[in-house]
Amino acid sequence: MRSHVVRILLGLLLFLIPAFAQQPKPDTELLIAAAADLNPALKDISQEFEKKTGIHVKLSFGASGALTQQIQNGAPFDIFFSADMDFPRALIQQKLADSSNLYKYALGKIVLWVPADSPLDPEHQNMNVLLDASVQKIAIANPQHAPYGRAAVEALRHAGLYDRLTSRFVMGENVSQAAQFVESGNAQAGFVALAHALSPAVKDKGRFWIVPVDYYPPLDQGVVLVSKSQHKAEAQQFMEFFKSKEVSDTLQKYGFTLPKD
Repeated sequence: MRSHVVRILLGLLLFLIPAFAQQPKPDTELLIAAAADLNPALKDISQEFEKKTGIHVKLSFGASGALTQQIQNGAPFDIFFSADMDFPRALIQQKLADSSNLYKYALGKIVLWVPADSPLDPEHQNMNVLLDASVQKIAIANPQHAPYGRAAVEALRHAGLYDRLTSRFVMGENVSQAAQFVESGNAQAGFVALAHALSPAVKDKGRFWIVPVDYYPPLDQGVVLVSKSQHKAEAQQFMEFFKSKEVSDTLQKYGFTLPKD
């Protein structure tokens, strides 16, 4: 009787082992750190990548400098999209990113943005609209962490308005938070990414003036593979997908300029 039971158990075990062996591995999930200006575009791009590959993508947005610090502190990101090239280059110097994968994927633009119901007219008054007495607060991203914040400061200096307006600044930790200050009414105007102003969720909520690109240093945006990535093959696959015409079209839809070099 005992031997019969043992044979039955062995038979069940032999039947179940192949079944367990055929179970699919847990889906790979890429962890991508990205500058806040990429929020609307990268969400669209990641969804298309997931449809094509089945590889899940988890996005973490913030100021490029803050994300750099997270990577330096060991955050398990696979890919880093920065709003400028300096931060990924710093990671490469520290052996935290792979120099062979670094490339410039776009040039960003800043705009002066006001709510749709505002009496201010940035399209015609340009930067001078900030001198209006009704403008008590001006939102910008923190220039210590955010390239778009640095660009806003340089644009104001170029226009000769920085010293006159600096006391009115309210600073967001990143360019998306700066936009939220204006949307919520905590600032009457702000410098935000063109990509944000063109996003479907925002484009009908405000009006803007595109700040001329010669007002500030180029926002050369770069992407790099993080050295400690646990999914390097999938990360490289995403970075190659990012070079496709489909992605280029999406970036241009959100106001990014594609690099010529």
